[in-house]
Amino acid sequence: MPGIDECLLTAMTLPGARGAAIVDWTSGLSLGSVGDSPNGDHEATAAETAEVARAAAEYQAFAPLSDEPGGADTAGVTGAVRVTDAADGSGREGRAARAARAGRAELPVEDLMLTTRTGFHLIRFVETTFDSSVFLYLWLDRHTGNLALARMRLRDLSVRLVLV
Repeated sequence: MPGIDECLLTAMTLPGARGAAIVDWTSGLSLGSVGDSPNGDHEATAAETAEVARAAAEYQAFAPLSDEPGGADTAGVTGAVRVTDAADGSGREGRAARAARAGRAELPVEDLMLTTRTGFHLIRFVETTFDSSVFLYLWLDRHTGNLALARMRLRDLSVRLVLV
């Protein structure tokens, strides 16, 4: 089972890999990075990709509470309490609160793909035994990268990754 460094080095062996990182999406901090960064700054890239990951994991448009269209139905529930975990005190219900209310711990989103004119950006969420707030980020060259292979390898790496 690979640790952070081994995981990143393995990700960089993929065809077209330009850079990789493991990021905590709640704080936006990089736990490790290797290769190049799209904007030349690994920490800025970590913070920016964390914003994208957070939006996908928290907003119901991308991650409804149930498999039914429109998400979970809480109408008619007496004494329902809205649990919030927004750090900014806004009262917005975050992923953790929605998952707890829905009675599940798994992440609602598996991975994200963003394509640009020059590259592919992949974010693969890592499920952990604690808070599942980590993702693998991979930047691929659009002309030499293999998007399908990269998704499969990131999936495998995310399952095997050991965070200590």
